[in-house]
Amino acid sequence: MGSDPRSDDSRPSDPIKSLLTGIIDYAGLFPPAKLDMSEAVAEYGRQLTSPQAWMLGRFVVPTSRLDELEAAAVTHLPRSPGVPPWGLSVLVAGDVSAARRRIDAFDAAHRQASQGLARVEAVEHKPQTIDDIASAATALQGLEVFFELPHDVDPTSWMQAVAAVGGCGKIRSGGVTDDAFPSSAEMARFIAAASAAGIAFKATAGLHHPMRGDYRLTYEDGSPTGMMHGFLNVFLAAAAVRAGLATTEVEALLEERSVAVFRFEADHVGWRGHRFTASVLADVRRHFARSYGSCSFAEPVNDMRALGVL
Repeated sequence: MGSDPRSDDSRPSDPIKSLLTGIIDYAGLFPPAKLDMSEAVAEYGRQLTSPQAWMLGRFVVPTSRLDELEAAAVTHLPRSPGVPPWGLSVLVAGDVSAARRRIDAFDAAHRQASQGLARVEAVEHKPQTIDDIASAATALQGLEVFFELPHDVDPTSWMQAVAAVGGCGKIRSGGVTDDAFPSSAEMARFIAAASAAGIAFKATAGLHHPMRGDYRLTYEDGSPTGMMHGFLNVFLAAAAVRAGLATTEVEALLEERSVAVFRFEADHVGWRGHRFTASVLADVRRHFARSYGSCSFAEPVNDMRALGVL
């Protein structure tokens, strides 16, 4: 009987385990890495067998590239029913009903294990208007849907529409240009609005590093730098929102640039007099701050090691 490498016991202390388990949805197909499909699936397959596989979440792929994924990943996908299939998070754009038919066909084929085992576990969709949320939810009924919502306006009404259809939110937390990054105030507002609406959320882009700081925006030689959010900041800010901390404190947490102000203890993570226990962090991750998409898995892992957190 096979076992999921993400259940490996070679993990750090409980608070870090609670905070980081399955946190990174691998998006190697997207900028700035922008790997081709064969490179991306090979990297995901390698990382699934690495000691840090417990941090790895879903493989992110556009619906339009599911056929390409099947062809490139055929030698990497698990083939035994005893080994968990690859979990996919599928980006849906354009004709949502057509995308749903493609997703259903893909899942039906893989239930028969004819191409190796993979399954669509989540869908990501960017509605153009608030009204688009309900129509997309109808077409995607039965799937977990993360709706990418604006952060440069008050997202409350968008969040309420997502909550009405039982969906989740998604925030674009960066990109390859400096203006793609929401401010700390915008990030705090988004997280608070999601909590008030009672919906879970994920983040995507720009969270390669654990701590907020000035980093290169791409992997190109001579790339400009910009201020990026840290994924530790963002996910601990989500815990802070759930704990009822004031908006000013949440924004301050998002602005922290030194790991020295955090305490990673055996039973909690501390920040400036506040304590987030392992059970609290596990609950936040399970029900609220679900994951973030990154085009690199190695980079955040290596940064965590350099900080001494892993």
